Amino acid sequence: MIGLSSLAGELLAVEVPYWGQSLLRVLGGTVAVLLPAGTIVYVFLFKMMSFMQSRLGPMEAGPYGSLQLVAEVGKWLQKEDIIPERADSRIFKMAPIVVLVSTFLLVAVVPFGPDAWFTNFEAGLFYALAVSSLSVLGILMAGWASANKYSLLGGLRAAGQLIAYELPMVLAVIGVIIQAETMNLQQIVVAQNAGSIFGFDGLGNPYIITQFVGFLVFMIAIQAELTQAPFDMPIAESELVSGYMTEYSGFRFLIFFIGEFATAGVFSLIASVLFLGGWGVPFAWFGWTDIDSVANWMNIAGPVIMITKMMLVAFIIMWVRFSYPRFREDQLQKFAWKVLIPVSLANIAVTSIFKVVM
Repeated sequence: MIGLSSLAGELLAVEVPYWGQSLLRVLGGTVAVLLPAGTIVYVFLFKMMSFMQSRLGPMEAGPYGSLQLVAEVGKWLQKEDIIPERADSRIFKMAPIVVLVSTFLLVAVVPFGPDAWFTNFEAGLFYALAVSSLSVLGILMAGWASANKYSLLGGLRAAGQLIAYELPMVLAVIGVIIQAETMNLQQIVVAQNAGSIFGFDGLGNPYIITQFVGFLVFMIAIQAELTQAPFDMPIAESELVSGYMTEYSGFRFLIFFIGEFATAGVFSLIASVLFLGGWGVPFAWFGWTDIDSVANWMNIAGPVIMITKMMLVAFIIMWVRFSYPRFREDQLQKFAWKVLIPVSLANIAVTSIFKVVM
């Protein structure tokens, strides 16, 4: 025990480089935030779906089905891991990891309180948008390496869809950047909660009010990025069996499964930061003026507020998922290029004019 203690002390005394610190923060964020967030979204999804369909939903695994995800994980871990004979086994194995890691990396820049963050840097929003597009690489890898026509078609559909809707998502947040005058997510939260609308600071300035068009475009783009209905063409069970995941089984399918719901949770967190004020409440309620005057107890209350707002955004995502039928592929592309992008550009123009005039 003494040897272990001294070894631990020596390890803690070693100076960790910046990249190592960032990696440790990401890993810590994965365990502390992403897995619980994904679990909450997953259970919430099934309970909401069952309510909409007039049934009880998961009830057996834990109190009111709260441990359903744990049961699902146990089930998939017991299944056989099959690799198709003609598949490129190395890329086939790497694809789920690429998808999941791209989700984990997003957590690094999400603030949960005045001092509760993993990495806080000026280009945080740019980083989040860039990292969110990495998942398309994993999906393409899965579709190509499976040596299956349905998987390949699903991968190509996913690539076209994610590329088409990445642009509206980026354009939607430019209005937020113009208003907040920063790409730092922590400062965007502060700008909303310390701001005011036409001199009234009782509600702060949540950008869902002044950037409602941007919020709508962003939410639609999120729905497409998650390949959730009505944008589920890459999966399309009635056409492609299960799309790019057709040949996956066992724990590799589980990784895709976890990545889907964890990504929904992280995108919900980012939407709450950009448009709902993130971890904060209007500073005027407590007489705060900037982030330095915010009380320390917000580091405890902030994550609770964030999870609440995340659940609200997740509710919207799942509500749309269960309410609308699937688009045709041509309709999906036309909607992105002929509707969302022009609307986003118009929103940027109007926001810029108001920023200069006001």
